[in-house]
This record gives sequence, C-alpha cells and structure tokens, in this order.
Amino acid sequence: AAQKADFSGDSTAATINHSLTLLQRLQELLQNGNGSDSVLRVRSAASDEPKVFHTHQLLLSLQSEVFESLLRNQSIVTLHEPPETAALFEKFIRYLYCGGVSILLHQAIPMHQLASKYRVWGLQRGVAEYMRTHLASESSQGHVVGWYHYAVRVGDAALQESCLQFLAWNLSAVLGSAEWGSVSVELLLLLLERSDLVLHSELELYTAVEGWLSRRQPEAPVAERVLRAIRYPMIAPSQLFRLQAQSAVLARHRGAVQDLLFQAFQFHAASPLHFAKYFDVNCSMFLPRNYLAPSWGSQWVITNPARDDRSTSFQTQLGPSSHDAGKRVTWNVLFSPRWLPVSLRPVYSDSAVGAIQPVRIEDGRPRLVITPATSSPDFAGVSFQKTVLVGVRQQGRVLVKHAYSFHQSSDEAADFLAHADLQKRTSEYLIDNSLHLHIIIKPVYHSLIKVKK
Repeated sequence: AAQKADFSGDSTAATINHSLTLLQRLQELLQNGNGSDSVLRVRSAASDEPKVFHTHQLLLSLQSEVFESLLRNQSIVTLHEPPETAALFEKFIRYLYCGGVSILLHQAIPMHQLASKYRVWGLQRGVAEYMRTHLASESSQGHVVGWYHYAVRVGDAALQESCLQFLAWNLSAVLGSAEWGSVSVELLLLLLERSDLVLHSELELYTAVEGWLSRRQPEAPVAERVLRAIRYPMIAPSQLFRLQAQSAVLARHRGAVQDLLFQAFQFHAASPLHFAKYFDVNCSMFLPRNYLAPSWGSQWVITNPARDDRSTSFQTQLGPSSHDAGKRVTWNVLFSPRWLPVSLRPVYSDSAVGAIQPVRIEDGRPRLVITPATSSPDFAGVSFQKTVLVGVRQQGRVLVKHAYSFHQSSDEAADFLAHADLQKRTSEYLIDNSLHLHIIIKPVYHSLIKVKK
C-alpha cells in the first residue's frame, strides 16, 4: 500500500527488478559453497561415500523447520536416505535455494518423500499437483497405480481420488499395461465395486482379473472376494459356458461363485419381469458398467462443434438379459453448442416495439439431449441411465477425462460441458477441432414385486 501511495500521481515511478540476478547468485552460493556455515553429509546404502553439500543455515531454515532444528546447535549433519531419495537430494537442496525444480515421472514420489520428510510444504504441494496433472503421461511401466498406492500410504486423499478416477475411466488402457500386475488387492476390490468403470465389456474385465489372480496367487478368501465382484449377468450365456469349460481360475474356485453363475443363467433364461418377481435386481450385480461395445452405445465425433446444432441416432439392445438381446431401442441425440436457458432467451422490450434484448453468443452453453425414438410395452420395468464420455488429448494420448451421467428421469445432463469453451480451437475438450463423445445407455431393471426374504 505504501509503495502504491509513493507511485500514485508520479509519472517518473518505475520498478527495478533484479530477482533473476539474485537467483543466479544464490545458485552460485550453493555451487561454490561461498560463505558456507553448515555441511550436510548424505549417506545412502547405494554408495560408500557420502554426498557432501556446503550450505547456508539461514536459507535452509527459511524453507524447512526440520533443517532449522537440526542446524540449531551443530554445523555438520549426517543424513541417511534411501538410494532413490539420495539420488535427488541435490535437486532438493537447489529448490531450497532457488524455489524451483524440474522433475520426471519416476522422480515424483522420491521428491514428494523428501519434501514431506523435511517439511517443505510448498514443494510437497507442488509435486502432488504435478502428479495430479500428469496422470495421463505415457511411461514404459505405467505410474498411476504406483502413485495411487503412494497416496494411500501418505494419506493424500485428493491425489488418491484423482488416481482412482483416472483408473476407472481409462481401465481398458490399464488392463493391457505392465502396471496391471502391480495393482494391490485393496485397489482391485475398490475398482471392481465401481459402476463407472469404462471398458469394452464385463468379459474383458473378467479376463484381466483372471490374469491378475494367476500371477498373484492370493489366498483363497481373497481370490473368492475378487471373483464374486464380477457382474456375471452382464456376460452372455455362451461366454459363461466357455468360461466354465476353459477358465482354470474359475474351476479352482467354482464353489465360491457357483450361486452367482446359476443366478446369471436364470437371469438370461427368464423374462426380466418374471425374474424380478423373485430376485432383487436393484443391486450392483445387475447394473451395467460403462461398456464401450456397440450394443451399449455409440461413438460420436462432432467436427467444428461450435458451428451449429447437430443430431444423430443409434441403436442399443433393450437390456443385458438374453431375453431382451434381440430387441432394439433407437435413440435420437441432439447437440447444441449455444443453447440458451429460458432466463437468457431474447424477449420483446416494452420501450420499443419489436426491439429485443441483445444476446451474446457466450451466454449460451452446450446442450446434449438423448431421447428414445419410440416407446414400447417392452420398456416396462426398465429405466435407462445415460452416460456421455468426453475424450481429450492429454500428454499425447486420447483418454477419457470427463464423464457426464444423466438422472434416470432426465433426457440431458444439467452440467454437460458447463465449463467448456468450444469457440477456442485450443480447448482441452477438442481433438483437432472435434468433440469426441461416446454415448452409453445402461438399461436398469427394477423389481416390480417386493422380494420376500
């Protein structure tokens, strides 16, 4: 405020900024050890010789209360670090002097460990944000599963949820990668209980789970919990027969899932209305996930989406039961890039005949409406949940970043692309100036008669 007062009304005022020169001199202090009053000796099991850093107590203490305490009564401190954090200690110290650091994917966890251990909170938050924004980056061995497990260990709930959501929405990519084998039992069970998993089919999920069980060989109770989380009614009877005949994992644990398999065959054999009289279908076992197979929905690529309204149509099967597999529902879809809510629509003004209130293009918002082309008595006992996936390009890969779920009674999602700027060709929602959507219809059966326990 005082500086503002000094500058007000004075045309000769100017700001002289030599902060870059100051940063350069601080780097030279660390590099040359000029005026050093403290020494850090970093020992690691990976090397017999410690790494020695000639440092300055004031600069370290300003950034870290741990260093402030360590250097209060001594000038030489020996630190013991695992090899992975010891390898980054020079970068870590340089951050304390200069306030900046560059890291790679495999360096995120050890750098976060250093920041946490020495209570450098700004760096800790910065690394956590780097991890949240680089989930989509491609790496040879994958990294999201490892970051999730690390987030659980350190109690970073935000990073944990970001990793879990990324894995759920891009599960097919993870199933075929090297990191699938490193998924923990706890993470696998968390994923299997979710209905928002995006993958080709439930059979794809079973195949991946079978591979995980074969590699990990967990105790029988764990394997049975995992197998019982598969939604067998979502797998066609012909595929279920093949699994029973060919799956070594299913043969080994058949007793644990026999009731679920029998129930799945009953589900496919009977009319859904008849089945719902005797079984509670309002549970996750009978709820589809976000399947990408053509019978569950359709991909829609809209070029130049900000230009005008578009429409399309596609068909899905009425429901997952084999009784309904041959029945089709036709869906009409309308996309509008600049739909206006009633409160913003032009109205005639009282002051001038024929005059209307000006409306700006940016007042509108994107809208997507999905409706069945016809109604049918076959729809009795079935409601349709709609999900729209938006594919985006992140770190050179096309992945799902946004998923919009419609309320069962609604034909549109209220928040669809609410924060998207489709006018900009550089919008994160666009790939080569096209909007990549995948519309999924999830038929949900309802119990018409309360099941007697």
